[in-house]
Amino acid sequence: MFGLSLSTFRERWQLFLGAILTVVIGVALVQSSLLILISAAVPEIPAGLSEAAANRLRDGYTGAIVLLAMTLGIAAFLAVFIVSSTFAFTISQRRRDLALLRLVGGSRGQLRRLLLSEALLLGVLGTGIGVPAGLVVMRVQSWLLTDLGFLPDVFAPRWQDWILGVSAGVGIGVALLGVLSASRRASKVRPLEALRDTGAAARVMTFSRWFFGILFLAGTAALLIVAPLAGPDGAIPMSINAAITASIGLTALSPLIVPLVGRVLGLVLRPSTLGGLAQANLRDGVRRSASTAAPLLVLVALVLGMSGSLATISLADKEDLARTVTADLVVPSAGATAPGVAVASTEVTVPVVATISKHDKEKDDGTDALVIDADAYRQLHSRAPLSGSLADLHGMTVATTDYAVGDTITLRVGDQEQERRVVAVVAQAVNGGTDYLLPRDSVPPAALADGEAETFVKAAPGVDPATLRAALPGALPVHDWIERRASAHDSMNSGIMTVLMGLAGLYALMAVVNAVVIAAAARKAEFAAARVTGLTRRQVVGAALIESWAVAVIGLLLGGVAAAGTLTGIGAAMGKLTGVTVYAVPWSALGLVVLGAFAVVGLTSVATSLAATRPAPVSPVGARE
Repeated sequence: MFGLSLSTFRERWQLFLGAILTVVIGVALVQSSLLILISAAVPEIPAGLSEAAANRLRDGYTGAIVLLAMTLGIAAFLAVFIVSSTFAFTISQRRRDLALLRLVGGSRGQLRRLLLSEALLLGVLGTGIGVPAGLVVMRVQSWLLTDLGFLPDVFAPRWQDWILGVSAGVGIGVALLGVLSASRRASKVRPLEALRDTGAAARVMTFSRWFFGILFLAGTAALLIVAPLAGPDGAIPMSINAAITASIGLTALSPLIVPLVGRVLGLVLRPSTLGGLAQANLRDGVRRSASTAAPLLVLVALVLGMSGSLATISLADKEDLARTVTADLVVPSAGATAPGVAVASTEVTVPVVATISKHDKEKDDGTDALVIDADAYRQLHSRAPLSGSLADLHGMTVATTDYAVGDTITLRVGDQEQERRVVAVVAQAVNGGTDYLLPRDSVPPAALADGEAETFVKAAPGVDPATLRAALPGALPVHDWIERRASAHDSMNSGIMTVLMGLAGLYALMAVVNAVVIAAAARKAEFAAARVTGLTRRQVVGAALIESWAVAVIGLLLGGVAAAGTLTGIGAAMGKLTGVTVYAVPWSALGLVVLGAFAVVGLTSVATSLAATRPAPVSPVGARE
């Protein structure tokens, strides 16, 4: 069987090219991301660095670690998804060849071993190319993360020998997982049914499609129900995972949806000859249309889901600050003394290390705390604690987003380790923020001197804030401060989207091109028959283009449905947290995805249909199967 697999690989390499490239990129990305992630998670701390400076250095890698973890998850998911969909489509295109193999004496087990051997060859080849490619990707990825501000300029990833085993496991594992379900399904089809394209061979909606489609859509509904009950740290991953589960569920059920959408599009396409032909092909080639629409569906779900979630969080943060911060001005320094100042609240962000006990084990967590004067803070921030009172925040006490009133926690502030009693539980910040509020009188002066200070100012009655601003160097109106703060977060979010959208777009591009190429390779006789009946070559290519664009519309619509679920979940979560439900639709990302999808699908369709119609129409029509 291995020799037969090798022969198939040599003769039909075009069918496997997209899957090989997917495995190569998957191996390269996983290898690169893991090496950078480990180097960032355990950075080299220069000798002689203070504890506070060391904590700041470690915190500087947090954004990169989160982004790399997301990259790893999405790369693994897309690699398995695209390889499996490619193999499923390839096997369906080869069902007659596989049926002949069964008719000449091949057993179901031998058929499965043949397909698994092909996957093994694909995985070995993809791993062999992906490992050296990963070294190049690591350099590019490190440069990109440094350029976007996620990593310091001095960062250098460290090579680990064990990564070779991980890369081999990823490449071969992705290939075998991708073909496992399709090989099992192909081995169950009776050979005569496959030859005649009847019975189980002609059935697109299999039991596994029904099962996984309903299962993942039910999982999506569960995630969207639970997401509003979690804080921002839980709502964001739940909502993004909802986009993934929704895209898998809709992809599994797409053979049901494609004909329905095709009928609707038929109202527009049917009046013209080419449109009518495209609509008939769309209705007849359900498996082909579903395979082409699947990567577009996932691309739209991920890109719009993630970008919409980040934009919604940013908008909710601005709305929340505008409602709860009652100051008129913000001064980027400690203290604000000038005639006309009614209340001034100086807030200093300092690094702290919290000792957290979980499962009878203790670990140190480096984070930030906000040092405040409780009376002034309460006058300029209207949000009340969830429990307890900030009036009790003095001495060795703390207000926190976690724990309960009366608990005792250990914090290391500067060089001092302190036992503090929780006197208030405050709501978690929407977009960043600190986990602890500390009273000023309990923080060492050296720690305050090393912190970053801002002073919120309220003008006295009858005093114009604009006049007061002129007397306070660097002061900003509070709405400008909110916009600047949001802009800083948006800059980081745009960096995240640059990396992840590029990753998702690259995978989708390969998958779409591969699906269109595989489909066109099997349609030479169909195109020739259309030309023999009177259509010109240009008309056949035009009908194929219209059909491919209709499939793109289907993928975009289904992906939009999955992304809408993500926005619903994150919007509801932000509404529960802030009291105001907002949604931000990423129109620019949507426009870019739509234009890119139509361009890629259209160009690939035209190129492949031109190649398929190059021979004289009599040759493919008269050729034996």
